[in-house]
Amino acid sequence: MADSAPWWASERFWRTAAVGVTGAMAVVLIFLTVDTYPAMQAGGSKVPPYTVINKAIDYRYDPQLKRQVPVVQETDPLFGEKRSAAAAKALVSKGKRIVQGRNCMNCHTLLGNGAYYAPDLTKAWLDPAWGSPAARESMMVAFLKDPPAYGRGYGSDRRMPDLGISDKEARAVVAFLKWMSAIDTNGFPANFPTMRQ
Repeated sequence: MADSAPWWASERFWRTAAVGVTGAMAVVLIFLTVDTYPAMQAGGSKVPPYTVINKAIDYRYDPQLKRQVPVVQETDPLFGEKRSAAAAKALVSKGKRIVQGRNCMNCHTLLGNGAYYAPDLTKAWLDPAWGSPAARESMMVAFLKDPPAYGRGYGSDRRMPDLGISDKEARAVVAFLKWMSAIDTNGFPANFPTMRQ
């Protein structure tokens, strides 16, 4: 007489369970995608509109949330030029394409993705190393155009290579970095010191 396996050890039970769990998780994934997608678009609850490059941006600790959050303040147009929504989107998008085309993520991280050889660029706009808000734009452009001349290694021999970035391209990258610094990243990077505004 053959031993009969308990119901929970049968192949049919586990096949049915696997199909059921896979189907349920597919429904959960679809729901989370539909729920999250609007918040992740420019102008959503977590990602600012492109016109944020026309504003002053800071990063402050919120005691209620117990993390740092971006704070969009008064008008402070990038390079002294207030841009329309279409012009701001075009400039930020151009900067993003340059960052992607120059493969910046081979060394840097953006929003936590990429390599850890060079500094994270998520809040680069707010980095106190740029000195002051008044000098930041020109210093960032000068650095991007000639990294060997303006770069600092902070005690290491790591240096950014000259990527042959033009003045217009550098300005677009700065616009992308300013826009990215206004994204609510739920406190990432943690304990990031920002420049005094």
